[in-house]
Amino acid sequence: MRFDWLWGQSDRILSLLLWHCYLSITPILIGLLLAIPVGWAVNNLPKVKSIILNLFGLLYTIPSLALFVLLPPLLNTQILDPINVVVALTIYSFALLVRTVCDGLDSVAEDTRQSAFALGYKPLQQFLQIDLPLAVPVIGSGLRVAVVSNVSIVSVAALIGAPQLGSLFTQGFQLQFLTPIIAGIVLCIALAFILDCLVVAITRSLSRWQPQRG
Repeated sequence: MRFDWLWGQSDRILSLLLWHCYLSITPILIGLLLAIPVGWAVNNLPKVKSIILNLFGLLYTIPSLALFVLLPPLLNTQILDPINVVVALTIYSFALLVRTVCDGLDSVAEDTRQSAFALGYKPLQQFLQIDLPLAVPVIGSGLRVAVVSNVSIVSVAALIGAPQLGSLFTQGFQLQFLTPIIAGIVLCIALAFILDCLVVAITRSLSRWQPQRG
């Protein structure tokens, strides 16, 4: 492990880390904003719900590298444009989180829904004030999976030249030099851990109605 090399490359490594954060977090936020209303709509279509969710699940099976290569001509962007990575990971995040939102809404007790209806809540009002807050713990669990998955998948974008921590892997491989590879692995793990803890903290803060565990 060459710590002198790490110190000399610290500015570049920090830049790659910031890019990795951006490319990991932005798709999650966009995917969640899209998945919440779509998940609610799908949950209100019980006859075709499983079919729609299976179709969304198929999106997650598209190889990431293939998607990174296919998107530039579709979006009319350059192959090195980071927007390609953002769009690709948004598709993955959305596909995963739609099912998570549906699972979260399914976790709401039917008695709770009936009580809200009896109190005069309209469908949208009930969703925003009753169902969605009660679904937060389940959605948070799915969000943790999506966040960690994104941190990993972003690294693949180094093969098309997108700037992020995966660039350290390709550099180390080309130079037959382990230091950047180890640094990239450690930083990816640390970033995934920090983001996972952040999701847990936000989920808990939005779920204060839950009884505290001893």
